Amino acid sequence: MSGKDNNKRDRISVLSSHFSSSRPMASEKEAALAATPSDADAPTIFDKIINKEIPSTVVYEDDKVLAFRDITPQAPTHILIIPKVKDGLSGLSKAEERHFDILGRLLYTAKLIAKQEGLDDGFRIVINDGPKGCQSVYHIHVHLLGGRQMNWPAG
Repeated sequence: MSGKDNNKRDRISVLSSHFSSSRPMASEKEAALAATPSDADAPTIFDKIINKEIPSTVVYEDDKVLAFRDITPQAPTHILIIPKVKDGLSGLSKAEERHFDILGRLLYTAKLIAKQEGLDDGFRIVINDGPKGCQSVYHIHVHLLGGRQMNWPAG
């Protein structure tokens, strides 16, 4: 098998284990419960996306953040927004004062993308944190969800 075939197989395996299932919410919960936070700066699938080792559908990029469409969307619009440099920020509970600027940039970028996507009637921002918060990739990321009526309680 060629290196290209191996990369494709690895990509499919990693992405399907993180993002896909016939029951997306249940599998996400299972994946999150099985996930364990590792070294705060250990590479994640998001690092491969940032480095263009794994393709993604980019909707926004600047020098600090990258935003791309989730491959198993939970709403008509489901975009992940990530910082390009993790700097120990594997989850919101790991935030320190030095992360103030990037946290603000993530939320402001969500607002810009919501406008770009035509989500004028509203949208939801989700940040999962830790195993019980259903976090399965330990690189902080914001989910931007919209294009349908959101329900409450969230779950």
